[in-house]
Amino acid sequence: MSGIGSGGPDTPCYGHDRHEIHGHGDPGHDHSGHAEPEHGETPFDDSLHEECGVFGVLGLDDASTYAALGLHALQHRGQEAAGIATWHPGTGFNVERRLGYVRDEFTKTEVIDKLPGRISLGHTRYSTAGHKGQTALRDIQPLLADFAMGSFAIAHNGNLTNADKLRAKLIERGAIFQSGSDTECILHLMARSMQQTIPDKMKDALRLVEGAFSLIGMTRTKMIGVRDPMGIRPLVLGRKDGAWILASETCALDIIGADFEREIEPGEMIIVSETGITSHRPFEPAPSRFCVFEYVYFSRPDSQIGGLSVYEARRLIGVELAREAPAEADLVCPIPDSGTPAAIGFSQESGIPFAMGIIRNPYVGRTFIEPTQQIRDMGVRLKLNVNRALVAGKRVVLVDDSVVRGTTSRKIKEMVLAAGAREVHFRIASPPTRWSCFYGVDTPDREKLLAARMDEAEMARHLGVDSLRFVSLDGLYRACGMAEGRDRSAPRFCDACFSGDYPVDPRDARAKGKIDGPVLDPAPV
Repeated sequence: MSGIGSGGPDTPCYGHDRHEIHGHGDPGHDHSGHAEPEHGETPFDDSLHEECGVFGVLGLDDASTYAALGLHALQHRGQEAAGIATWHPGTGFNVERRLGYVRDEFTKTEVIDKLPGRISLGHTRYSTAGHKGQTALRDIQPLLADFAMGSFAIAHNGNLTNADKLRAKLIERGAIFQSGSDTECILHLMARSMQQTIPDKMKDALRLVEGAFSLIGMTRTKMIGVRDPMGIRPLVLGRKDGAWILASETCALDIIGADFEREIEPGEMIIVSETGITSHRPFEPAPSRFCVFEYVYFSRPDSQIGGLSVYEARRLIGVELAREAPAEADLVCPIPDSGTPAAIGFSQESGIPFAMGIIRNPYVGRTFIEPTQQIRDMGVRLKLNVNRALVAGKRVVLVDDSVVRGTTSRKIKEMVLAAGAREVHFRIASPPTRWSCFYGVDTPDREKLLAARMDEAEMARHLGVDSLRFVSLDGLYRACGMAEGRDRSAPRFCDACFSGDYPVDPRDARAKGKIDGPVLDPAPV
């Protein structure tokens, strides 16, 4: 198997490469209708989106109920579909996969009753390019496979950057794929391993994959949690009444009353049973490069990452913004909800009053109405409305987490001006997004990124705002606990979407011509 990843033609792998987005519409994390879409897109498609969330529980009766609650807390990480697997001595492995929100599908008694057992694994996701707009049940995780030593379920957050080559070589050798997910490559690699236990097969398989992966595996009696060598995606361990919990974020522990134990370390594999935990290091050591955009946007503000409150990191980004890019204004207003903590920090540092000048309608879901052209023309008004009484006659600083295509920013500016604002200034709680992500985040192709085509002044003119400023990369690092800013020789985070410094070679993307050259030259930072 050592040569499985080399050579061979490329075959499309519709895993975590592109998917239809409808905005983070569940409680606590909504990006509020970002976009005036291109033809065929939804009205809310102008922000970066995480791929999925994972949750596993071992040692609690009715484990699937806890899995459903955990996935509900992780709903912001994927809203197209969800799945839960369990094992029970009387029924064996059971898997239920559903399209839609966790709250709509996995709160039904008739669904949970099909998932008995004291061990459960859940996954919530967005749809993929292979079935854009028509999420296929076969692609919903957890995926299940039968090996000689027993069945195995797996759920994956991230993206394998060499999945196309792996898939092509596996198909050449007789593999028959049942889904379009890159995660299925891991199962086929495990099947070809000569190791005698599932954890050892998993080690063999993961040594052949590249990219970002935080994943949970489940056997009849064990859970296996793994992070890639650089720890790009999050995974945490919790404890409740003697049971063990694995989850993408600490907010999923909170919802079931579990205590946070620790983070799974980069490059670590833990094997969890009711008798305890063992820790393994199957990979060569690598520098940690956790995704900094988890602090900016992806994670819920009530989660903790690396010992730092996500909310506090976002507030401190606003503080850095106020120091680096002050504005003469009357009000600081967030683009709800993701811009709120940064707007609070900007207000506190600048002394400019904070106000909710834009109000989000929380009842516009992803299936609110068929997106006809008339509805598309309404754009962000479906989700946002300006508080006229507050902004009329005022100079307003609008704080948002990012600018992607820029289409929504223009619409919001027009709405604020139409409500009577004298001036509109944008302050963005992340550096310019100039590069596509290939590690489990849905970003447009680079030519569609506004910051890849324009500098800051050109973007301000394009958006029609009085001023536009982004937090610096050093400022972002300072807000995330790196007091000296970004160490250019050894960055602490993965910041490729801002810097072009890709910590793992995006082989599949390069083969498709999405990036140039054998190794992408990073942009000046």
